[in-house]
Amino acid sequence: MSITVNVIGATGLTGRELVRQLLEVREVSKIRIFSRRKSGFNDPKIEELLTDFESRESWEPLVTGDVLFSCLGTTLRQAGSKTAQYKVDYTYQYRFAQAAAANGVASYALVSSAGADSRSLLFYSRIKGELDEAVGQLPFSKCIILRPSILDGEREKKRPAEHISNHMMKLVTRYIFRKYRPIPGAVVARAMIRTVLDARITGYRIYTLDEVFGAAGI
Repeated sequence: MSITVNVIGATGLTGRELVRQLLEVREVSKIRIFSRRKSGFNDPKIEELLTDFESRESWEPLVTGDVLFSCLGTTLRQAGSKTAQYKVDYTYQYRFAQAAAANGVASYALVSSAGADSRSLLFYSRIKGELDEAVGQLPFSKCIILRPSILDGEREKKRPAEHISNHMMKLVTRYIFRKYRPIPGAVVARAMIRTVLDARITGYRIYTLDEVFGAAGI
């Protein structure tokens, strides 16, 4: 079996871990990375495409193969406005999912977030929920939605406030509020790969935090 995968968000915490792990998967013959800047990976399996996400016609025909992994995401502070964050956290990801479905890509896996809810009063939770629902309407044979809590691990761009928050959450959730405990990006990546490769899993599936750990075999 030879699998071609597409990845958006490969320069983020989970995306980097995902690509590293995909390089070790024997069945994966090609990893096509769509990114606004170079990812830093150098391997014969990797095809890197520098991408203008606004120029849909330039990348849309290239989203082909077997799987689309969507790990794209930002914060309001990094984006600079709710409009800019919405583009990254909803518009770009949905457009890629649309292109993948239209081009016959059978499997899709998305890193969403705990608390994702299209009816939420919280902007971040609402757009995550809206995306979860929207991609679920696309004709994928397998649509995997992972809803981790705070992601833990080394980011390329440091987020001091998030580092402090992660440390506090680890202490608080050791005994209470365990459904919000931080999760390593490597664990989320492993869960994405395992669920996509598992032929027994089909249709639209949402994995909550505990289920993400379980899907990763932890």
